[in-house]
Amino acid sequence: MEGSENDGNVTPTATWKTEFSRKFQYFLDRSTPHTMERWLGTLAVAMIYVLRVYYVQGFYVISYGLGIYVLNLLIGFLSPKVDPELEALDGASLPTKGSDEFKPFIRRLPEFKFWYAITKAFVVAFVLTFFSMLDVPVFWPILLCYWIFLFFLTMKRQILHMIKYKYVPFDIGKQRYTNKKSASSSGTPRN
Repeated sequence: MEGSENDGNVTPTATWKTEFSRKFQYFLDRSTPHTMERWLGTLAVAMIYVLRVYYVQGFYVISYGLGIYVLNLLIGFLSPKVDPELEALDGASLPTKGSDEFKPFIRRLPEFKFWYAITKAFVVAFVLTFFSMLDVPVFWPILLCYWIFLFFLTMKRQILHMIKYKYVPFDIGKQRYTNKKSASSSGTPRN
């Protein structure tokens, strides 16, 4: 009987929000293993945003803020979860010799969260381009030059950090182990 009393207090908006949230999470969970498709979708969303900004010839401050936010996300994606500089102060550090303990590279910002945050940022920025009060007149080449300057300074610092602590945040070129079938299970008799 208590369940029927609580059902009367639930508003249709709350029910719709809960159902939408559940379905959205379901599709997010289903998209997790499809990395290439997710990033292609984000590229499409980014292109729609770029076309919108190009078409209206404005909203450069929003684009600049979006660029700074994406740069911040990129730094989190390229950085290790545990900062080696702080770890070195505690006495523990990344392995430098073959006899040292292996510590896998774990990102501060995992790939899925990186993708999700970038996609949300482009969608929010796109929606913001429909509010004319946010179209602040600025000389956009200055913003672009400043963003490029920030990008190169930040990437230089990040690359020097990678070199100093000898870590690579990508698995390109790393050896992958595959499950090979043994000769006995391949169907050919062994002599």
